[in-house]
Amino acid sequence: MTAGFQASLLDLGEEPGTGPLGTTVRRTHLSGGAWIDLRPGWLTGADALFDRLSRDVPWHAERRHMYDRMVDVPRLLKFYDEEEPLPDPVLHEAMRALNTHYAGQAGHPFRTAGLCLYRDGRDSVAWHGDRIGRGADEDTMVAIISIGTPRPLLLRPRGGGHSLRHDLGHGDLIVMGGSCQRTWDHSIPKLSRPTGPRISVQFRPRGVR
Repeated sequence: MTAGFQASLLDLGEEPGTGPLGTTVRRTHLSGGAWIDLRPGWLTGADALFDRLSRDVPWHAERRHMYDRMVDVPRLLKFYDEEEPLPDPVLHEAMRALNTHYAGQAGHPFRTAGLCLYRDGRDSVAWHGDRIGRGADEDTMVAIISIGTPRPLLLRPRGGGHSLRHDLGHGDLIVMGGSCQRTWDHSIPKLSRPTGPRISVQFRPRGVR
């Protein structure tokens, strides 16, 4: 299920940077006061950033208690708290741009960054919402930049129902807002076909995990 990373033909040789937001962002309203914003290819030079983060981030594996036993988390992780420098200048640039664009909408600015490395199709994240802390009972926003091989991100109403699919990679941006973390769940499913690696960068407000 492992395949080599395949760079985007539109991204070769570009230095990482952020594009415009504004009217380039497409909003979709979901049920229960939830919404998502999509901006394909927002991060230019995403393949170069993938190489740098793969090399420079101190990735680590975790084990968690689940179903009465300890299991390996099926991805590598690194969390950057608000006082911790991010691993690349373009991530600081991205956080500033997002906070400027969403000022007045978010309620709370983005402060932290969680990074996940999906090494191949066996790595995944189960259905969940970011409901630890403020996200459990307040509207909040989570912004995700996907770099590397595109992977499907699925969304469905909390408790089950028809799912929506967005294939994200190579610098695509998705922002989940309104009640999305409380009333909807999202996941990155396992894949049976050979799949290259992907990194996701999740920007969150203080106290949301």
